[in-house]
Amino acid sequence: MREAVISWHYGAMPKRSSPKRDFMEVARGIVEHAIGEQMDGKPLETPSPDRRNPHAVALGSIGGKKGGKARAKALSADERQAIAKKAAASRWKSPKQSRKTR
Repeated sequence: MREAVISWHYGAMPKRSSPKRDFMEVARGIVEHAIGEQMDGKPLETPSPDRRNPHAVALGSIGGKKGGKARAKALSADERQAIAKKAAASRWKSPKQSRKTR
Protein backbone atom coordinates (compact mmCIF):
# COMPACT_ATOMS: atom_id res chain seq x y z
CA MET A 1 0.00 0.00 0.00
CA ARG A 2 2.81 2.40 0.87
CA GLU A 3 4.37 2.04 -2.60
CA ALA A 4 1.09 2.98 -4.26
CA VAL A 5 0.78 6.11 -2.15
CA ILE A 6 4.33 7.33 -2.75
CA SER A 7 4.82 6.25 -6.38
CA TRP A 8 2.91 9.17 -7.89
CA HIS A 9 5.19 11.68 -6.22
CA TYR A 10 8.44 10.60 -7.80
CA GLY A 11 7.41 9.75 -11.34
CA ALA A 12 5.04 12.40 -12.56
CA MET A 13 6.18 15.66 -10.99
CA PRO A 14 8.63 17.76 -13.03
CA LYS A 15 11.81 18.96 -11.40
CA ARG A 16 12.21 22.70 -11.10
CA SER A 17 15.63 24.19 -11.41
CA SER A 18 16.75 26.52 -8.67
CA PRO A 19 19.98 28.37 -8.12
CA LYS A 20 22.48 26.46 -6.03
CA ARG A 21 23.15 28.62 -2.97
CA ASP A 22 24.75 27.54 0.25
CA PHE A 23 23.55 28.78 3.62
CA MET A 24 26.30 31.43 3.86
CA GLU A 25 25.10 33.13 0.65
CA VAL A 26 21.53 33.09 1.93
CA ALA A 27 22.62 34.50 5.31
CA ARG A 28 24.65 37.26 3.64
CA GLY A 29 21.67 38.24 1.50
CA ILE A 30 19.44 38.43 4.57
CA VAL A 31 21.93 40.61 6.46
CA GLU A 32 22.44 42.90 3.47
CA HIS A 33 18.69 43.28 3.06
CA ALA A 34 18.29 44.04 6.77
CA ILE A 35 21.00 46.74 6.88
CA GLY A 36 20.04 48.21 3.50
CA GLU A 37 23.46 47.98 1.88
CA GLN A 38 25.99 45.41 0.77
CA MET A 39 28.62 44.15 3.20
CA ASP A 40 31.33 46.18 1.46
CA GLY A 41 29.35 49.43 1.88
CA LYS A 42 27.93 49.70 -1.64
CA PRO A 43 24.20 50.42 -1.92
CA LEU A 44 21.87 47.57 -2.80
CA GLU A 45 20.79 47.22 -6.41
CA THR A 46 17.43 48.84 -7.07
CA PRO A 47 14.82 46.38 -8.32
CA SER A 48 13.52 46.83 -11.84
CA PRO A 49 10.22 48.72 -12.04
CA ASP A 50 6.99 46.76 -12.34
CA ARG A 51 6.09 46.86 -16.03
CA ARG A 52 2.76 45.08 -15.71
CA ASN A 53 -0.46 46.83 -16.61
CA PRO A 54 -2.02 47.83 -13.24
CA HIS A 55 -5.54 47.43 -14.62
CA ALA A 56 -4.83 43.87 -15.75
CA VAL A 57 -3.24 43.08 -12.37
CA ALA A 58 -6.34 44.37 -10.57
CA LEU A 59 -8.66 42.36 -12.81
CA GLY A 60 -6.58 39.23 -12.28
CA SER A 61 -6.72 39.51 -8.50
CA ILE A 62 -10.46 40.14 -8.59
CA GLY A 63 -11.01 37.05 -10.72
CA GLY A 64 -8.80 34.99 -8.44
CA LYS A 65 -10.87 35.96 -5.42
CA LYS A 66 -14.07 34.82 -7.11
CA GLY A 67 -12.44 31.63 -8.38
CA GLY A 68 -14.06 28.25 -7.85
CA LYS A 69 -17.18 29.53 -6.12
CA ALA A 70 -18.30 31.48 -9.18
CA ARG A 71 -17.41 28.59 -11.48
CA ALA A 72 -19.30 26.08 -9.36
CA LYS A 73 -22.34 28.36 -9.30
CA ALA A 74 -22.27 28.67 -13.12
CA LEU A 75 -22.05 24.89 -13.73
CA SER A 76 -24.94 22.48 -13.57
CA ALA A 77 -24.84 19.48 -11.24
CA ASP A 78 -24.19 17.13 -14.18
CA GLU A 79 -21.28 19.27 -15.43
CA ARG A 80 -19.74 19.40 -11.94
CA GLN A 81 -20.09 15.62 -11.63
CA ALA A 82 -18.44 15.06 -15.03
CA ILE A 83 -15.53 17.33 -14.08
CA ALA A 84 -15.12 15.53 -10.74
CA LYS A 85 -15.13 12.10 -12.42
CA LYS A 86 -12.53 13.21 -14.96
CA ALA A 87 -10.32 14.63 -12.19
CA ALA A 88 -10.59 11.47 -10.11
CA ALA A 89 -9.78 9.27 -13.11
CA SER A 90 -6.68 11.28 -13.98
CA ARG A 91 -5.62 11.38 -10.32
CA TRP A 92 -5.79 7.60 -9.91
CA LYS A 93 -4.55 6.39 -13.29
CA SER A 94 -1.17 4.64 -13.35
CA PRO A 95 1.75 6.91 -14.27
CA LYS A 96 3.27 6.52 -17.71
CA GLN A 97 6.61 4.78 -17.86
CA SER A 98 9.51 7.05 -18.64
CA ARG A 99 12.33 5.93 -20.89
CA LYS A 100 14.62 5.49 -17.89
CA THR A 101 12.33 2.97 -16.14
CA ARG A 102 11.70 0.71 -19.17
